[in-house]
Formats: sequence, structure tokens, C-alpha cells
Amino acid sequence: MELSIPSRLLNNSSSSSSTAAATALLKNKHRLPLRFPSIPRLPFQRSLSPFTLKQMNNNSRSPLSSSSVPQNNGSPPPTFPSADPGRIGEVERVTKETNVWVKINLDGTGVANSSTSVPFLDHMLDQLASHGLFDVHVKATGDIHIDDHHTNEDVALALGTALLQALGDRKGINRFGDFSAPLDEALIHVSLDLSGRPHLSYDLNIPSARIGTYDTQLVEHFFQSLVNTSGITLHIRQLAGKNSHHIIEATFKAFARALRQATEYDPRRLGTIPSSKGVLSRS
Repeated sequence: MELSIPSRLLNNSSSSSSTAAATALLKNKHRLPLRFPSIPRLPFQRSLSPFTLKQMNNNSRSPLSSSSVPQNNGSPPPTFPSADPGRIGEVERVTKETNVWVKINLDGTGVANSSTSVPFLDHMLDQLASHGLFDVHVKATGDIHIDDHHTNEDVALALGTALLQALGDRKGINRFGDFSAPLDEALIHVSLDLSGRPHLSYDLNIPSARIGTYDTQLVEHFFQSLVNTSGITLHIRQLAGKNSHHIIEATFKAFARALRQATEYDPRRLGTIPSSKGVLSRS
């Protein structure tokens, strides 16, 4: 921008000294432009009409916050779907010998709540929940005045059926699990496949016939009953160990961790069934 002065002011003989100075400035070949600080351009923002604001306010999925748009007090608050409760199986098994109820959540946090009237079995079920991060609830009564056999067996049968329910079509899971668990001098290896085909390969050498009142032969029978109803292929191997309690507890810990691996989701599988046949079934 250049400074200009009307000619009538230049011809006025009574012009002040300031006018003469201005005239000299205009006659100067090098005229100085006036400079103004640049103002940054703001990004274009589209304004919203009152009608648009009203429509957005009535829409529960409006991106505008409640502080920016008046709320319609007559409208009900928006509802959102509840969180996925997880993969849950629940079974009740009632016979003339036992009454068993089992509930398991494969996507739990390790909640253990077992009461079977067989203390050592309760302790092992706690290991399954804690190390598998499953929520395991078991309530059982049975003819323990005879022995623990029927209660041990029916709890395992019901637990296997609950696992079968919770797994569903088995889409997206890892399917295979493998873990070795040490407990002091004992070391137990467990490998399993959620194939739908029940099989148990069991190789434990437990020195004691009993731990408390629990017959240690019932450990094998527990896992055989569980695989029969769940359709798990299960291999259990003792690599080391002398203490009966340590051997059995390490077995349940290794089984819990291997089962956790197998039931967790494989993000690369994108929800497909982990089988070249396209199906994993109990049969």
C-alpha cells in the first residue's frame, strides 16, 4: 500500500511543514510501502443451523457433548449393550449317588468357589481356577460315607460337560496347549488338544496311596472322566517328583495353564475354526 495525498493539499501555500515533508516523500523515487503484520488464516468451519443443532441433540449418537448443546429432558437416556459376559458353561448332574452343580467361565479372572465335601479335590479345583484364570464354581454332595469315588467322578463329568458348553463351536481359539509346571522337586508336563476326540494318556508315579483321605488313584479317574465328556485329547507326563502332593498339584497347575493356552483366542485366525476340516466336534 502506498501513501497518497490530495493535490489540493499540495497546492496550498499555507501548508504546514508536515505537508511539505509529505510532498517530498511522494517525489522521492523510492517510495516506502506501509507494512501490516500478517494474520494467520483460520480453517474453514461450517456453521450449524438451529434446525441441525436440534436434530443432533435428539440423536443419542450425536458427536456433540452435552455441554455444547442443550439436552432434551423429555427423551430417555441412551442405552448401550452390556459387556460380553464371557464363554460360560453350566451343568447340573443329579444321580442316586451325587448331586453336582458346576459353572465355569473361560474368560474369567480366576475366581474359585468349590465345595465338594472332598477337601483335597477342592484344593485342586482352586488350582484350575487360579492358574487357568477361569471362574470355577462347584457345589457337590455325594455318598462320601462310602468313599470319594462317585463324587470325584461326577464332578469331573460335570466339569467336562460345562467345558464343552463354554467352548461352543471353538471358532478362533488356539486349540492346542502345552505347559510344564514345576513344584519344588516335581515337574509335570501336560499337552492337550481341544479336538473333540476324548483321549487320556496318563503317566504319573505317585508314591502315596492317600493324601489325607483322598485316594490318589482318583487323580487318573478324574482326568479320564473329564476328557470323556469334554472331548479333550490329554497327555500327562511326570518328568520328576517324589512328593505325592507336589506331583498331583503340579499336574493340575500344568493342566490349567495348558487349557488356558488352548481356549484363548488367536487374533490371526480371525474367528475361523482351527481345523483343516472346518469343524471341531465332540463326535
